[in-house]
Amino acid sequence: MPRLLPLIVLALLGAGGYYFFTHYKLEGLEGFKLKPLKVAAGPGGGSETPAPPVGTGNRKTIRIAGANLGPLDQQKLGNREVLTRIGEIIRDFDAVAVQGIWGHNQGIVLDLLEQFNQGGRNYDFAISARVGREPVKKYSAFFFDRSVLEVDRGTVFEVDDPGQVFLNKPLVAAFRVRGPNPQEAFTFTLVNVEIDPTQVELELNLLADVFRAVRDDGRGEDDVLLVGSFNTAPQNLGSLLRIPHIMWTIADQPTTILGNSAVDNILFDSRATVEFVGRSGAMNLMNRFDLPVRQVSQVSDHLPVWAEFSIFEGGQVGRIAGAPSDSPR
Repeated sequence: MPRLLPLIVLALLGAGGYYFFTHYKLEGLEGFKLKPLKVAAGPGGGSETPAPPVGTGNRKTIRIAGANLGPLDQQKLGNREVLTRIGEIIRDFDAVAVQGIWGHNQGIVLDLLEQFNQGGRNYDFAISARVGREPVKKYSAFFFDRSVLEVDRGTVFEVDDPGQVFLNKPLVAAFRVRGPNPQEAFTFTLVNVEIDPTQVELELNLLADVFRAVRDDGRGEDDVLLVGSFNTAPQNLGSLLRIPHIMWTIADQPTTILGNSAVDNILFDSRATVEFVGRSGAMNLMNRFDLPVRQVSQVSDHLPVWAEFSIFEGGQVGRIAGAPSDSPR
């Protein structure tokens, strides 16, 4: 027994150390403090808490949006009025692809989530697994109402870009609507896009390959939505225009607060994504908050863009999710 005692003590110390370092982090070198870790549930981040009561109620549609809020950093979050307005924007939608987040970890995302969930809402997030594991300055995220949608965290990833072409790598995640029979619920994949203005043509051409790769990845999901900032008008989308039946939901409406260009959009294959109900637009932030352009610019120079989709696969009850399309590709 005396010989076993040191082994028992070492085992207890090891177990205690594991608990400590998986539940707390040390901040600072001198006068460190303990801070509980908010551990992400899977590679795409998100909450560990149980899912809330599910369903869309009497609603038959969901709204998916893109919002370039950059630079979305601690300085912007420190402005209480701006943070409140960002929360109001996000809560208008069921899923939002957000671009322009600046930070070295998930801290900003968690702060945003706290704001979004005021009033009893149930938003969650999905981000790249690299955020928080290595130095990152700028990244994108998905925020979604998890009482309406569920994410497959195994599908959350940044696009592999061996040639380092993308200055902002597209973020991918697959979702399913809660409420309908899971076999009949609308399923879709979002690609969060932020094309850099200094190399629009180059990145757009590569984005066309990304669309095809995500669509043809073997999961059988043909509802692939490119959402975000393309930094060009729809008529100038390069190789994306050569994808059969590609359509954009924002055509003749400016998506910047100055009203001089349409650079944000939501694109998909119109023959595959028949769940689109034909309603879309750009949220006019000046009208929404009754503010002049100068004050709205503190929130963003871009207007959030959105589109509405049926909660049922194929746009109708009884269509089985994942079943082949009625029309050949």
